[in-house]
Amino acid sequence: MKIGLQFAMPVELHALPGAKDLEPFETVSGVPFFEVAPGILACAGGVSKVNAAMAAEVFCLKYGVDLILNAGVAGCLTDLPTGSLVVASEFLQHDVDTTAVGDPIGLVSTVNRVDFPTWEPEKCAELLHALGFSAVTGRVATGDWFAVKGDRAAFIRDTFSPLMVEMEGCAIAQVCLRNGVRFVSLKSVSDHLFSEKQAEEYFDFGQALESLGQVVLPLALALQKEEP
Repeated sequence: MKIGLQFAMPVELHALPGAKDLEPFETVSGVPFFEVAPGILACAGGVSKVNAAMAAEVFCLKYGVDLILNAGVAGCLTDLPTGSLVVASEFLQHDVDTTAVGDPIGLVSTVNRVDFPTWEPEKCAELLHALGFSAVTGRVATGDWFAVKGDRAAFIRDTFSPLMVEMEGCAIAQVCLRNGVRFVSLKSVSDHLFSEKQAEEYFDFGQALESLGQVVLPLALALQKEEP
């Protein structure tokens, strides 16, 4: 099975052991692509939904991956400790709003759905457990907004009940859905939206990166052994 590891930021990619020393084998649309292990490609596609979708489409159409594993840090809406690992059970886009024409909040046209699935999240959590890592599963909300405490954060929490908020995952999920490619997402808690120390937490997310860097490649290798 060929797997694409998709991060948003280079700092997340570089959390992989030895990744800083790798040279890209190709750059497509300004995005460098690396081979981190046989049959496992990786990139830092950029922050936000458009960048994420572009990189995911390259993985699907140019490199023909069977599965994309999206990994990164994300803000948390509960009290999960910093560095906790979350396997996304499903994604939604909190900034899609066509309610003015009668649609439910969050409905994405063309595919006509609010929730976007991930591939067997409970099985992925079991694979992590077998590797010696603890993880929970939960819904994740995506949008082109750096989430901070306030009315908008409260609206997302109360409307969609996500465990985490970030800026790329659902865009990748949407691309994978339309291309018939499996999608898995693993997030590490970097900050807590309703904490008075959120900014301090986010700009010092070394613990979240360390947790992420230890587990991503082992998980990808375990997923590679699953039936395509």
